Amino acid sequence: MFTLSALAQEKNKTRFGKISPDDFQKTRYELDTGAHAVVLADIGSTEFITKDAHFNLLYKYFRRVKILDKTGYEAANEEIYLYGSGDDEQKLTSLKAACYNLVNGQVVETKMDSKDVFTQEIDKEQRVKKFTLPAVKEGSIIEFFYTVTYPSEFILPSWYFQGEYPVLWSEYSVGIPQVLEYVFNAQGYQKFETKTREDAMKTFSFHYDPKGVYGTSSGQTEHFTMNANVSTFRWVAKDVPVLKEEAFTTSLINHITKISFQLAARKYPGNPVEQIMGTWQQLAKDMMKSESYGAPLDNYNNFLNDIVSQLTQGAASDEEKARNIYAYVRNNYACTDYNARYMDKSLKSVFTSRNGNVAEVNLLLVAMLRKAGLTAYPVILSTRRHGYTNAQYPLISKFNYTIADVELADGPHYLDAAYALGFGKLHASCYNGHARILDTAARAVSFNADSLPDQRTTAIFLVADKDGLKGSLQQWLSYNNSYNLRGVIHDKGKEAYFNSLAKSYPKLSGAEIADLDSLDAPVTIKYDFALNTGDDEMLYINPMLGEALQSNPFKSQQRLYPVEMPAKVAYDYVLNMQIPAGYEVEELPKSTVVKFNDTEGLFQYVIEKTDAAIQFRSRIRLNKTYFPPDEYESLRSFYDMIVKKQGEQIVLKKKK
Repeated sequence: MFTLSALAQEKNKTRFGKISPDDFQKTRYELDTGAHAVVLADIGSTEFITKDAHFNLLYKYFRRVKILDKTGYEAANEEIYLYGSGDDEQKLTSLKAACYNLVNGQVVETKMDSKDVFTQEIDKEQRVKKFTLPAVKEGSIIEFFYTVTYPSEFILPSWYFQGEYPVLWSEYSVGIPQVLEYVFNAQGYQKFETKTREDAMKTFSFHYDPKGVYGTSSGQTEHFTMNANVSTFRWVAKDVPVLKEEAFTTSLINHITKISFQLAARKYPGNPVEQIMGTWQQLAKDMMKSESYGAPLDNYNNFLNDIVSQLTQGAASDEEKARNIYAYVRNNYACTDYNARYMDKSLKSVFTSRNGNVAEVNLLLVAMLRKAGLTAYPVILSTRRHGYTNAQYPLISKFNYTIADVELADGPHYLDAAYALGFGKLHASCYNGHARILDTAARAVSFNADSLPDQRTTAIFLVADKDGLKGSLQQWLSYNNSYNLRGVIHDKGKEAYFNSLAKSYPKLSGAEIADLDSLDAPVTIKYDFALNTGDDEMLYINPMLGEALQSNPFKSQQRLYPVEMPAKVAYDYVLNMQIPAGYEVEELPKSTVVKFNDTEGLFQYVIEKTDAAIQFRSRIRLNKTYFPPDEYESLRSFYDMIVKKQGEQIVLKKKK
């Protein structure tokens, strides 16, 4: 994968403090003519060094940015996040920064003072260094350089080739000793200008107290050296555009061009290979032993006895027990954080306070299901905004959400009490692929968006009367669309919801929403309306009324990453319309049927007339949710055609 070539030896000549008047001449960059700032150089490296008996890492970072307008001033603000505490603390070991302006043809440098660097303590394990470059104005060039030491080889810094500004040159290099084995995770759609590997021998020196490891220092230090081959990997990307978020994207985290690493094994001479990256089974075991996760599910939770007995008394089946317990937790506990990997407080505190983060609420649910004698497990997953997980690598950092699995006679039922959902229903954000059940086998399970329908069926009848057309509408929504509607009505009320429809459906009356409060069922909407056609010579009526697709959600001419829809599309629309007395059909839209990728999608637009009526049917189908970049143009064209076709009108003319 890594090769040497003449191109591979190309080096960036940018150096800290080396600024000339010519550097200020360019004020517009074709890479992104609308950019507010552009990164001229983004260069990082990681070197393995030794401290005492261990490897440390030395990370170096240099950035130079051209500020193009006032909105780009934000690029002069920087935050450096540091983790750990005590001997395991990441440390900022050097920092210098400066701003350059061109004044009367001369470069004027303004250095940042060390007193302008602030430290914010986020928690015991995390803090951030913040600074803002001085003297920034339109046309300024800013740059900074810093180093961070990492206390072990366990965390090898990642590198992002894309960010919020276009980047002319992005480079990262890392030299890895052969005694350490890392998994490389590369992603993104930006091609590398350079990707090389060079090998060279290096001597590492270690020193340690032979008795200190047992807690009684001898006061003497022993030294040893180790010769090891070091492989230096180098990646360079040039003219990297900003990856802008567009419609139907899970998370840009999944698509931004970056390289990350995971320590897999240590292979020191004369010692057996030490596997660092464990198995899914070991991860599940560790999670279930953790006091901040699985341990409280079966221990010290007798405070649940009374409520579980009440909820299960008289239940005729295990499913009824599970439904009662689920409904109780869902209806009585508020979720305070939908992005939480562990519990922050005890299970008893969650129980008594009636609130908690998503892990706390759903772990309480699992504990109560188990207390009722049911087989239940936590399930960890990553929500769509958090990014994909990888089934090959058991990394808990990739997960951010917990749901419950209860095993009943007809199979597993997945429950989430953090949302107002029906039994066995999950929020659309959970449909992000690979997840893990935390039983002893750490079984894999997948929640795919392809299994979730975005379904809407609408039937409209228009009957002619003396004032024009009287209409009745009935609409059936899929479960998740029903969930979204319940949220709208909860926030704004029924009246506001129906008022929002009045423009498309005037004189709206008799509005009903069936099963609005029945969380296990989808809703049905009904209402009547009236179209006053007047006495015009010509009548123009869109047969889609208020249900037409108004605009193409795919705005960009091209797209560098996939389209990831939240559900499969299934929209059906039927109209039966009487022709108003005294009118006849002057013009009808033409019927059409268009397939997308043969069997992957369909658009039907079928219209017919008789002497007294018009029958119309529109159908949209997309049978998958994931469309790679090379299918974007055809998908965009497919939607363009739908928008155009659904905008066509029936033309009626007064009879002579």
